[in-house]
Amino acid sequence: MHELLDGFVLKELDNDILRKKMDSGIFSMGNKRIAFTTDSYVVNPVVFPGGDIGSLAVYGTVNDLSVCGAKPLYISLGVIIEEGLERRLLERIVRSIKEALKRSGVLVVTGDTKVVEKGSCDKIFINTAGIGEVYYEGLSTNSIRPGDSVIVNGPIGEHAISVLSKREGMEFETGISSDAAPLNGLIAKVLKASGKVRLMRDPTRGGIATTLNEMVMGMPFGIAVDESEVPVSKAVKSASELLGLDSLYLACEGRVIVVTAPEDEKKVLRAMKADGLGRSARCIGRVTREHKGRVWLNMASGGRRILDMLSGEQLPRIC
Repeated sequence: MHELLDGFVLKELDNDILRKKMDSGIFSMGNKRIAFTTDSYVVNPVVFPGGDIGSLAVYGTVNDLSVCGAKPLYISLGVIIEEGLERRLLERIVRSIKEALKRSGVLVVTGDTKVVEKGSCDKIFINTAGIGEVYYEGLSTNSIRPGDSVIVNGPIGEHAISVLSKREGMEFETGISSDAAPLNGLIAKVLKASGKVRLMRDPTRGGIATTLNEMVMGMPFGIAVDESEVPVSKAVKSASELLGLDSLYLACEGRVIVVTAPEDEKKVLRAMKADGLGRSARCIGRVTREHKGRVWLNMASGGRRILDMLSGEQLPRIC
């Protein structure tokens, strides 16, 4: 995907805003700075422990705006429905969207609906676009400095394992629910507590390993991750071992990676822990002058290994 986007799409559609490759495009309208994002959701199954495609679409859009330092305000809703979809399922998804909007504090202000022939899509696909007002400027990979702290707000991989367990009909001894949630409240607390946040990203497809690789790609620094500090629940760890998956590459939908100046690490952690979505927040690593453009894992067993960008997807159609 990165090769396709960087090698062709971005070259053909190149402009100053798109070139920054942020989760949202940021530009000026009058005297305001606006963040604008879009995403499409094709998760299979459409209902999973802890959520469904409706709430996932809202939270994903809200989070893409939030990690760019914007207050999410409005979203669009485009729905592609397969002929024959049960009305009860559609009603459930719409009500889920309603609850997610209420929880996130945003409004759906426009939308579109299309019905396609049976077999042309899998039950229901959703596309969203979101608009927010930027209140925190300067978030960029160019702002990152060696010594900076890398923080995550909670256990990783829960969304991916939740979707996989439902898809494959597996039951684990300890139930695993998706971590999908709106991060705008938590992020607002973090940015109020610290004026030295360098960059934020939500580790969706490809998990934290791929997201960290995106941060260091082509940059004059690397990132060293301490395996023993990465929060992973026992249930996700057991499921990953059973299925031969690496939890560092599992998708999250309610997690944010924050890179901040080391002197503000404690401020960021306190702000996160004061929010229900950040009680298990941890500093998982540091930005380093070594191994430029690389992510390294300091293993709990001793030694270290390179964490590469995920090639392909461990779990397709996860969001």
